[in-house]
Amino acid sequence: MNDRTPRGHEAAAARAANSGLVRDFGLLIRSATRLEQRIDGEVRRECGISHTMLEVFIRLCRQPGEAVSQRQLADDLTLTSSGTTRLIDRMEVAGLVRRVPSPGDRRVALVEPTEAGREVFVRAAAVHARVVEEFFVKPVTAADYPRLTRALGDIDGALRSDTE
Repeated sequence: MNDRTPRGHEAAAARAANSGLVRDFGLLIRSATRLEQRIDGEVRRECGISHTMLEVFIRLCRQPGEAVSQRQLADDLTLTSSGTTRLIDRMEVAGLVRRVPSPGDRRVALVEPTEAGREVFVRAAAVHARVVEEFFVKPVTAADYPRLTRALGDIDGALRSDTE
């Protein structure tokens, strides 16, 4: 029987669905998704913000005193421009961030954390660290952890160089 018969297509589809590459990539995606869901749930419960909001704060708080453009946030978070605008709108209404005009280009909206936003971020960062330690660091041996993070960095680098 060749792969052109209905039975052949069924067998070829089963081989494709059960390939090691599909399985391994699925494991990566499931693990990343479950970890993100765990972080999101804990941060929401303990701090009242989403994991995506936490990611905004990480970018806003890296360089104290420097506001970040919404466009840069959208690029860093891989969100659409409109999705970023809605997210920043919600954070602004909650008193966590404020928009400020760019001194160099008034068409550009910059975003900076408020004092209340920084306080929430510090609490949320501690929750994030606790969850990451428990579910990302602890399950891996001390010897394997640097290899894991190096491999993830290599994958990220390959994907970034391919799109730039």
